[in-house]
Amino acid sequence: MIGEWTAALEATEVATALRNSIWSYPLVNTAHIFGVALLIGSVVPLDLRLLGLWGSLPLAPLWAVLTRTAGIGLALAIIFGTLLFITRATEYAASNLFIAKMILVLLGTANTLMLRMTTKAQVSQLASNGWKPSTRLQLAAGISLAAWLSAMTLGRLVGYF
Repeated sequence: MIGEWTAALEATEVATALRNSIWSYPLVNTAHIFGVALLIGSVVPLDLRLLGLWGSLPLAPLWAVLTRTAGIGLALAIIFGTLLFITRATEYAASNLFIAKMILVLLGTANTLMLRMTTKAQVSQLASNGWKPSTRLQLAAGISLAAWLSAMTLGRLVGYF
């Protein structure tokens, strides 16, 4: 069943055009990497702040900018990553590295969504310079760092194995 589905994806006009174009595939890959850069570049400093680094910096302005930037990055990475996936869907679907990467992306996304929902209620506390994140928020930040950095590493490895 998966083989039929992935073969059908690879046979689409979009997948064929991407595979056969000297420009489209590299541009789509660049857009995917740009999305990952926005995501990781936003998540890492925010998570490090939640873990207690840069305690003198108020969290609220970081939170406002970095969560939006991470969301845009995630959306770009998903859109353009999907386009990359369809070019070799059968191969990727059979790759344990790719499957592990997708599990970590789902974990990172779910963790981020739960973190975002729970901390919206604490926005007034986030404005305080002296506010210390709870153990739960620190755990969520640690999970986030581990999930996103591992997903990024696995994503790079997929191309080599």
